[in-house]
Amino acid sequence: MRVEYINPFVEAAFNVLKEVLTSEVKRGELYLKSSTQPVMGVAALVGLAGNVEGRVLFDMSMDTALAIASDMNGEKLEKMDDLAKATITELANMITAQAVTKLHELGFTFDLTPPAIFTGENMEVTDSEVEALIVPMELSYGKVEINVAVRERV
Repeated sequence: MRVEYINPFVEAAFNVLKEVLTSEVKRGELYLKSSTQPVMGVAALVGLAGNVEGRVLFDMSMDTALAIASDMNGEKLEKMDDLAKATITELANMITAQAVTKLHELGFTFDLTPPAIFTGENMEVTDSEVEALIVPMELSYGKVEINVAVRERV
């Protein structure tokens, strides 16, 4: 996986989270994961297709997702209802759109799928063909992992 694909997601995640949340945002150390990966409870998934293909997964606990949705909406949300899900989906859209804009400026062309949101316990994501780079973002109310698995189409 080339660093040119990753940096726009790292920068976009940091910038968007700082912009839309009242929480302090700190970037953790990047690390690689391969094969099966557990999901923390709430995951927004965006697919990429074109000369770069793969997916970006925004992974967080239920409590963190509710805190983010509450912060972004300016009201306390108690459960993962339609508003909370739409808010997490919009956050994924905002981060991905900023990263994709940068990638297009670098000459990469591809399309995005609309974000899909998954909630529940004991979920796993399996990528048999590409390693995922994990970009952890530490917030005052939890951790968000941006899980990027992209490659050039061959």
